[in-house]
Amino acid sequence: MSRVDYYRDPAAPKANSVVPSVTAVVRDGSGNLLLIHKTDNDLWALPGGGHEVGEDISQTVVREVEEETGIMVVVEGIVGTYTDPRHVMKYDDGEVRQQFSICFHARPVGGRLRTSTESKEVRWVSPTDLEKLDIHPSMRLRISHGLDASRKAPYIG
Repeated sequence: MSRVDYYRDPAAPKANSVVPSVTAVVRDGSGNLLLIHKTDNDLWALPGGGHEVGEDISQTVVREVEEETGIMVVVEGIVGTYTDPRHVMKYDDGEVRQQFSICFHARPVGGRLRTSTESKEVRWVSPTDLEKLDIHPSMRLRISHGLDASRKAPYIG
């Protein structure tokens, strides 16, 4: 399924759904950031996805990161909550979703990098190389906040 992001665009279609979702700032021992090259919008992003019924939100983080990247993680804290109603995503099935995402800090504890149906490339990226990648402005904001150690709040689930 393809997706078009509208960010603070007065011509954006009106949202018709909201789906709680997560993203994760995962850094390796060298400080590199885990990123995926998404199949739905062809942009680089933090791994993440939708919350499912019956899950604790930290389980959503662990499941989504492993599904999209092959890396197993432990949730360590919260980066922030992102609910800008001026950021909507239009899918080819007619859904227009308002952004609702909680971004977490997570630590890798195992696994191997691999792609999925949602990620055509997965890699550890040095923060100094982020400017070379095509990343949506709302995702850049989360990454910036995630790299700012002073923003780390504990997660108590």
